[in-house]
Amino acid sequence: MKLQPVILSGGSGSRLWPLSREMYPKQLISLVTEQTMLQDTVSRLNGIEDKNNIELLKPVVVCNEEHRFFVAEQLRQIGSPADKIILEPIGRNTAPALTLAALAVAKDDPETVLLVMPADHVIQDASVFHQAIEQGMQLSTQGYLVTFGITPDSPQTGYGYIRKGKSIDSNSKTAVLIEKFVEKPDLDTAQSYLDSGEYLWNSGLFMMKASSWLDEMSRLQADMLSCCDNAFTKGEDDKDFYRVEKELFSTCPSDSIDYAVMEKITDDTSGKHQAAVIPLDAGWSDVGVWSTLWDVGEKDEAGNVVKGDVYTINTSNSLIYSDNRHIASIGLEGIIVVETADAVLVAHKDHAQDVKQVVNRLKAECRPEHLNHQLVYRPWGSYECIDGGERFQVKRITVNQGASLSLQLHHHRAEHWIVVKGTAQVTRGDETFLVTENESTYIPLGVQHRLENKGSIPLEMIEVQSGSYLGEDDIVRFEDIYGRSKN
Repeated sequence: MKLQPVILSGGSGSRLWPLSREMYPKQLISLVTEQTMLQDTVSRLNGIEDKNNIELLKPVVVCNEEHRFFVAEQLRQIGSPADKIILEPIGRNTAPALTLAALAVAKDDPETVLLVMPADHVIQDASVFHQAIEQGMQLSTQGYLVTFGITPDSPQTGYGYIRKGKSIDSNSKTAVLIEKFVEKPDLDTAQSYLDSGEYLWNSGLFMMKASSWLDEMSRLQADMLSCCDNAFTKGEDDKDFYRVEKELFSTCPSDSIDYAVMEKITDDTSGKHQAAVIPLDAGWSDVGVWSTLWDVGEKDEAGNVVKGDVYTINTSNSLIYSDNRHIASIGLEGIIVVETADAVLVAHKDHAQDVKQVVNRLKAECRPEHLNHQLVYRPWGSYECIDGGERFQVKRITVNQGASLSLQLHHHRAEHWIVVKGTAQVTRGDETFLVTENESTYIPLGVQHRLENKGSIPLEMIEVQSGSYLGEDDIVRFEDIYGRSKN
C-alpha cells in the first residue's frame, strides 16, 4: 500500500511572535527538538515502511512560495527531499492546499493514500502515531475519510472538538464514525466534554485516498475543485518546485478541510464516503501559542522551560527563551519571556493567545518586526543589518559555497564591499575580478553587478550602502539562478 505524506506548510505562526515571523514562520524553526518543526514532521514517519507492507513515498509539500528555498534546504539537510514542492501564490486555507496535493498524486495513482500533516505540530510518541496510521491505512483503502482525534486530558477552549459516533466494525479497534464537529467551546462546555468521554480534540491530521478526497470535492465543492484543477493544470515546473497559476488560484474559495468536506459528510450520507475518527494519545500539540510550548517543553525543578543564555532566581512555571542576549529573571511566576535581536515579548501565560494583537498592530503601523528578523535568509546565504542611519546602512553578508547573487543594479544606492573571510568573485559592469580577505571594492549607483562565491568556504563580507533610498525593493534583476524576478 502506498502512503503519500502531504505536508501543509502555509501558516505564518503569528501567535509565536517574535520568534516566528511572516517570512520565517514557526514550522521552519527549531522549537522543541534540535530539528525544525518541518523536519520533525517528516522524520516522525521514519520506520513506518517496515510495517504492514506500507510503501512510504517522498513527501509532497504545499507551502507559501516565499518559503520555498527554506523548505527545500531543510528537507535536504535531513536526507528527505520532497517528491514535489507545490507553491501557493496566495493562501487559500487547507482545503485548496490538500486539493492541489491530491491532484498531483492522482496523476500517478489515484488510489494512493494521503497522510495529511500540518508542518507545525508536535507528536512525542512516534510509535503510537505509527499504529494509528496503520489503522488509518485500512480504513482509507475502504474509502473512509479519516481524521485523528486527540484524547483530551484537560478542558481546553482553544481547540475544536469531535463527538464520537457509532463503531465501524469489530475489526476497526477504536475507530468510530464521526457524529459531529463542534466549535471551540467555553470552559464549562469543555469540561462537560471531558467528563463525558465522548469527545476528542480536532487535530487537523487526516488520511484518505486521493480519489476519495477528489470525489467529495467534486460533490460538495465543485467550484473550489475547478479552480484548483485549472490552476494546477496551467502551472509549471520551476526547478525543484511546482508553481500553480497565480491568477486562477487567486479566484479559489478559501476554506478549511473541516468546513469544506469533513463536517458536511457527517450530516449528509448520500456520498460515496464516510468520515471516521481514530483516537490518538501520542503526546500531540499544535504549538499554537507560547503557553503550549511550555506545556510540551522539558522543565527544570522549578517548572521552567528555558532555552539559550538564561539565568533564573526565584522563578517558576515560566518559559524564557533567549535567541541572542543573556536573560536574567527574578521572582517570576507563570511568565513568558522571548528575546530576539530586534524585539522582546513579555506576557503572562494566561494571555498567550493575545500575541496576535501585537502582530496585527505591527502590520497596521507598517513596522518590519512582523515580517523578518534582523538576520534574513536568502537562497544564496543570509544578510544581517547591523547599523543604519540617514542615507546609510551596514550589513553583514554571508554567501554559501557555490552560491551567487543575481546580476542586478540599484537606482538609488551605491555599495562598498569589504571581504573579511573567503574570496569574492565580483562582476561590475563589463569587468570580472576577485576580492580576497581584507580587500574591498565599490559598486557605483546604477551599475550592473553580481557577487559570487567560487571558493570552498563561506564568503563573509561587510556591505556599506549609501544613497537616498535603501529599501530592499530597490533592485532590478537581469539574471538569477534561483528564478526570482524581483526581491
